[in-house]
Amino acid sequence: MNDKIYQVLFLCTGNSARSIMAEALLTSMGKGRFKVYSAGSKPGGQVHPFAIEQVGATGYPLTDLRSKSWDEFATPDAPRMDFLFTVCDNAAGEVCPVWPGHPASAHWSFEDPAAVQGDDGEKRAAFHKIFRQILARVNTFVSLPLHMLDKNAIAHEIKKIGATPPASV
Repeated sequence: MNDKIYQVLFLCTGNSARSIMAEALLTSMGKGRFKVYSAGSKPGGQVHPFAIEQVGATGYPLTDLRSKSWDEFATPDAPRMDFLFTVCDNAAGEVCPVWPGHPASAHWSFEDPAAVQGDDGEKRAAFHKIFRQILARVNTFVSLPLHMLDKNAIAHEIKKIGATPPASV
């Protein structure tokens, strides 16, 4: 058995919804195997209330949720990441800081639920849909036998997860 705790960073532009939900899901589903963070290239400073509602169902401490800059994770004393995932198309196209250790990285694209127009019911439904899509990909990721795979195999598998179209929920 492998006792390694993998460091994971989810990136988005605003760090208010998708990356926050991914952080909570992987932390909850990873059962201690992962130390998970999220950040944004241009953080909005607030976590979206509908993202907080979705995260509430995971048991993740809501007090741990905050919108933060990816600059926090590019300092010399920052945690050394094993995995880096972009979860929005804008962040995937931006020039990221150089991450020490060259973590395995992949783009897992999800629509922006915060961009949905409509009443609160329609917005909640959009957040729930994206939450379920993130959940499906995170479930696949936590099922990987990371301790048995070499770096190239891991890179291939995490990119394959991101290339799989998100399920309709």
